[in-house]
Amino acid sequence: MNGFLLVNNLAGLLILTSLLVIGVSRVVSAAKLYALQSFVLVMIFVALGNIQGAHELYWWGISAFVTKVILVPLIMCKMVGPLTDSEGLKSWLSPAWLILAATLIVAVSWFAVSSVQLPGVAQLKPALAVSLGHFMLGLLCIVSQRNILKQIFGYCLMENGAHLTLALLASRAPELVEVGIATDAVFAVVVMGLLAKKIHRTMQTLDVQQLSALKG
Repeated sequence: MNGFLLVNNLAGLLILTSLLVIGVSRVVSAAKLYALQSFVLVMIFVALGNIQGAHELYWWGISAFVTKVILVPLIMCKMVGPLTDSEGLKSWLSPAWLILAATLIVAVSWFAVSSVQLPGVAQLKPALAVSLGHFMLGLLCIVSQRNILKQIFGYCLMENGAHLTLALLASRAPELVEVGIATDAVFAVVVMGLLAKKIHRTMQTLDVQQLSALKG
């Protein structure tokens, strides 16, 4: 298996893990699946650094391992994980509709990148399509989930998709690695987690349907 094929196959795993993160009901389970997905993303960074000679991606891989694989899941499990285990909040979408929406997103993403002509990603168009689709799946998670904490994971999925796009282009623009490291989700997750705890303490729920009481 050559390096480009490896990257494209690993990118496909990101879509699968995104569906699992969106589909599970417990935050602890979602955190573990997000850690798995982030580890796959780290492997993509390392593979890209090897096949494109972009050695700065190795440093991004180390940074992403610490923040995405370890810190973010740990924060979600320890800070806010127990808040939602008894909530039983369901998604707006059934599993069947979720799979259908994901299929449409991937198809549209592939159509969008099929005409893109970039020398650095000519052999990585499947991965580029996945990066766009992954971003849209994160958005789908935000709009389809009633649980605030699952919406935080939607933000994290969007960020992983954006970072994959940056990594695919990093061989032509190495400064994108610095952008990616600087925009890591860990600080945003801490802030959103604290807000979620405050909302739960005030409203005794994490259901976004009940947040209309906060208006005014």
